[in-house]
Amino acid sequence: MTNKKTNDNNKPIDFLNEYINNPSPTGFESKGQKIWLNYIKPYIDDYYVDTYGTVVGIVNPNAKYKVVIEAHADEISWFVHYITKDGFIYLRRNGGSDHQIAPSKRVNIHTDKGTVDAVFGWPAIHTRHGGEEKSPKIDNIFLDCGCTSKKEVEKLGVHVGCVVTYKDELMILNNNYYVGRALDNRIGGFIIAEVARLLKKNKKKLPFGLYITNSVQEEVGLRGAQMITEKIKPNVAIVTDVCHDTQTPMINKIKQGDLFCGKGPVLTYGPAVQNNLLNLIIETANKNKIPFQRAAASRATGTDTDAFAYSTGGVASALISLPLRYMHTTVESVHKDDVENVIKLIYNALLKIKDGHDFRYIK
Repeated sequence: MTNKKTNDNNKPIDFLNEYINNPSPTGFESKGQKIWLNYIKPYIDDYYVDTYGTVVGIVNPNAKYKVVIEAHADEISWFVHYITKDGFIYLRRNGGSDHQIAPSKRVNIHTDKGTVDAVFGWPAIHTRHGGEEKSPKIDNIFLDCGCTSKKEVEKLGVHVGCVVTYKDELMILNNNYYVGRALDNRIGGFIIAEVARLLKKNKKKLPFGLYITNSVQEEVGLRGAQMITEKIKPNVAIVTDVCHDTQTPMINKIKQGDLFCGKGPVLTYGPAVQNNLLNLIIETANKNKIPFQRAAASRATGTDTDAFAYSTGGVASALISLPLRYMHTTVESVHKDDVENVIKLIYNALLKIKDGHDFRYIK
């Protein structure tokens, strides 16, 4: 990534800030998708948006052979589930939201009347001293928006079904780490947008159609990718998502593997990963001196890779992951060098794929 101006005057770092800071909860991604689409428009020939909001930017739309590079656009969040007579709000998860990090967090409740400020309340330590110590659970965390009755809450526009997101925004830690909420996986959306920008900037002519895909609803079961793969019907899919850095305290490396932020993209082995495509990516990394790490998936990768690989007819698919610390918190952290290297790896891998490239094991 560069902070220098490009010919179209887009600054990647400005786009990254706007894109990460914008709330895009699962099922409500449209505003963030507009930001993403506006950024990539100078670098594509065409685009379309499906019914649920997945955006696909296309280079060479008339080409028969189709290659997808993909990330997902949605972030974990909460739904308003129950409002008490005293004006406190209980919630349901929208995706894999972590109830243990919620107490004392500031949030936005998104309503038809606009954004309502609220906080996750929690009893003071003084009131818990000497009694039974309770830990945060989904049935005891609650929001306080400064109201004293259900009627007062509803007057603000808050109702069951309103979506709730954290306020935390992007920061840079020690000039090495991007830190914030929703890096899982809008940092992937940034990465594939940068690949498109570099292809245009460097005047690379691809021999196939490139479908730069930012899918919705990954956090609730890969739903956006499942829908869009049936529309695109690609031949190849290179998916980028985040995986766990395992170097921080309280992580069992025997269970989670030995992966590092700052040591390069993570390439996954597993049934959903097409080995000939994976080998092409490994060869690309070695040729271009891009550091990488390896991981193994027991069954599914748990990413949109599975949706593409197991779509009707099957698609040659591979996963390039970005090591991330503190997943599904408001301080998700990725190393700037890894972001750069994932961009480089996807960009150079695309340059190795031929028109009609046959990845079958037996020919």
